[in-house]
Amino acid sequence: MEFDDRTPIYTQIMDLIRRQIASGELKAGQQLPSVRDLAQQVLVNPNTVQKAYIELEREGYVATQRGTGTFVCGDAGSVEELRRRLAGEAVHSYVTQMRSLGYGGEEMAAMVLAAAGEEQ
Repeated sequence: MEFDDRTPIYTQIMDLIRRQIASGELKAGQQLPSVRDLAQQVLVNPNTVQKAYIELEREGYVATQRGTGTFVCGDAGSVEELRRRLAGEAVHSYVTQMRSLGYGGEEMAAMVLAAAGEEQ
């Protein structure tokens, strides 16, 4: 995992896990790697991963069962809500960046349609 120096590492880990949940890569009931295992995988201090897991639990995306591990929680509705929130953030970021370059709504829409067509 490549980390951005401008954002705390624990929030980047949280973002990665949220995206994995939203995309369906991680499903409800699935166990996350242990704090120590994930820390070794991404080459960070275990306390950093622990902080990410604690915050994700506070947000309701994971639940820790003492002695068993940390598991993805939530139902289809909460996952869809997360997907929509992440999509909204991506759209807002795109529109903000494109407006700063002087593009209007129709031009942005045409670019999105062209890019979506290339992927199919």
